[in-house]
Amino acid sequence: MVQLNFSPFPDFITERLLLRSLIPEDENEIFVLRSDERILKYLDSPIAKTIDDASKFIRKINSGIDKNEWIYWGISLRGERKLIGTICIWNISKENISADIGFVLHPDYQGKGFIQETLLKIIQYGFETMKLKCINAEVDPNNSKSIKLLEKNNFIIKSKIDNTVFYTLRNQD
Repeated sequence: MVQLNFSPFPDFITERLLLRSLIPEDENEIFVLRSDERILKYLDSPIAKTIDDASKFIRKINSGIDKNEWIYWGISLRGERKLIGTICIWNISKENISADIGFVLHPDYQGKGFIQETLLKIIQYGFETMKLKCINAEVDPNNSKSIKLLEKNNFIIKSKIDNTVFYTLRNQD
């Protein structure tokens, strides 16, 4: 059975990063992550047009976490509060004992292994704590960096539909 209890919020520390809950003071970084065309190039998500949009997004995310609908971490460098990205487990299916994973990283921090470091921790959380049987990801076929990252972490292609490649990673336990 999928374990859904995100209280208290599970913060994580990796070698170089802090994975933490979003706070209202993250609104400027969330605005950038949700409005920068370089980040949104391969995503199908609403564009933040104002700081208020970012604030509403933070409230929506935290409300969903409180209801155990999804879990969403801000990614910061250790010792800093400024967000450089986010990662989440969402679209949780109790019936299929599965969920989707999604992540974004500010372009200034890409190519440094930060998402790899984050992904390992969140996959471990999804399988060991949440007891998921599989974690899925949807990727634009032109997003070669994300495809390479998923394949490096043993995700395999499940299907392709139009401009989306569906990957899955099965829990080996």
